[in-house]
Amino acid sequence: MSSVLSYESLVHAVAGAVGSVTAMTVFFPLDTARLRLQVDEKRKSKTTHMVLLEIIKEEGLLAPYRGWFPVISSLCCSNFVYFYTFNSLKAVWVKGQHSTTGKDLVVGFVAGVVNVLLTTPLWVVNTRLKLQGAKFRNEDIVPTNYSGIIDAFHQIIRDEGILALWNGTFPSLLLVFNPAIQFMFYEGLKRQLLKKRTKLSSLDVFLIGAIAKAIATTVTYPMQTVQSILRFGHHRLNPENRTLGSLRNILYLLHQRVRRFGIVGLYKGLEAKLLQTVLTAALMFLVYEKLTAATFMVMGLKSTRKH
Repeated sequence: MSSVLSYESLVHAVAGAVGSVTAMTVFFPLDTARLRLQVDEKRKSKTTHMVLLEIIKEEGLLAPYRGWFPVISSLCCSNFVYFYTFNSLKAVWVKGQHSTTGKDLVVGFVAGVVNVLLTTPLWVVNTRLKLQGAKFRNEDIVPTNYSGIIDAFHQIIRDEGILALWNGTFPSLLLVFNPAIQFMFYEGLKRQLLKKRTKLSSLDVFLIGAIAKAIATTVTYPMQTVQSILRFGHHRLNPENRTLGSLRNILYLLHQRVRRFGIVGLYKGLEAKLLQTVLTAALMFLVYEKLTAATFMVMGLKSTRKH
């Protein structure tokens, strides 16, 4: 129990949250472009920079940062939960010994499940706020009108029921493999580099963070597209089945995507997603590692965690 409630786990959680918020703020417009490409199927522009130029031209200079606060709030909570759970479970299981790739994958998966169940309502709300006011090409999309985070929660619960806050939970649970794969490769590459040197440089951390996230994103991207559509929840699709997030809906959306656009349709927006997520993850890990190391040094403590 002391390992779970340790100061060390808290430091890792705060550093992870600060790192993710910093990185997402820097690369937020890329995430805006990715989300438009995933949700607005009839948008003709295929490249990230063209989508961003269209958004700025049609909706204003600050439009790429629409929904920044709810996304940052959700991300901060989500990464705090994930990093805290990951490091606490690892401390309990590894107990001062060297970890392995298999253990990293299992711990990452469990931490992801905990994170999804606790934070999905925040992501449902921020997805809708981020797309509110957007000029869509797809007439199947029903516009929303929320005045803020609290109002969004209220309207969703009133109009769609409380379970709508967990729209997209099923694909999200499948997608816990994304951070699990990411952390598995990140920790594995870190262990390999630390065999050859005593300390990692900023460039080392940035590169292995980028590589780990690129692999995880490419593998899980089709499910991420379904997750975004379900979280938005305002497509006039499959009206006979309103239990969004069920396996039936996931298969239906995947089938519709392939039927309309071919296999390539499952990867629409991947360029924007890779650009945004790889750079964001790399910067997040860099800030996380530096902040963790600095905190332990200032407090005169030594991390008990072994890689």
